[in-house]
Amino acid sequence: MSVTSQWIDIAAGNDSFQGYLALPKRGSGPAVIIIQEIFGVNSHIRAVADQYAQDGYVALAPDIFWRTQPRVELTYTGADRDKGIGLLQKTDVGLAVADIGASAAALRARPEVKGKIAAIGYCFGGRLAYLAAAQGTIDAAVSYYGGGIQNQLEEASKIKVPMQFHYAELDHGIPLDAVGQVKERFVGHSDVEFHLYPNADHGFNCTDRDSYNPRAAALAHGRTLTFLGEHL
Repeated sequence: MSVTSQWIDIAAGNDSFQGYLALPKRGSGPAVIIIQEIFGVNSHIRAVADQYAQDGYVALAPDIFWRTQPRVELTYTGADRDKGIGLLQKTDVGLAVADIGASAAALRARPEVKGKIAAIGYCFGGRLAYLAAAQGTIDAAVSYYGGGIQNQLEEASKIKVPMQFHYAELDHGIPLDAVGQVKERFVGHSDVEFHLYPNADHGFNCTDRDSYNPRAAALAHGRTLTFLGEHL
């Protein structure tokens, strides 16, 4: 495989946490921060990082739950799903957003990173990508079915970077009126895109979930790459 990967340490104040780093074949490029769901930096999230490395990006997936349980890896159903929800409830979102900023700083300090940095987040990570964009520590953001963004719309006015949102039509956790509220908040922003996937459900990008939708996943990935190509 042409992609090389390793776990690296990321400084956070007087502490540090780990992230999974995947490097493209040519060894350098612009960077993407892949932000996990509530299931940790599991095999799927590492595969997503590898995928973006194959696309030519330096990809870093930081361990967002490190303060509660470092390097946790969960599956998507049963007790693991309950555990993920529990970890989310113990997570300080403000600190998690700061960790994205720390991840961006770590990437900017690396010789392999040439150019700008985007965050791509899934589910809980989709909300963190939005909040990191508002924090101003990244150059662009992509949110896949980011839950709860409609409850933090006061952050929208702080976003000065290009952003792309992907939503699923059948997502019961993010009803269409919630999507509408977010969309309304960005009316007139020429560098903010919204994409809605018909007949797709929450988690459609994840090959390990029952809701995986190959067509929606491929379409969204292509749109994400186009967006990154334009803005990074």
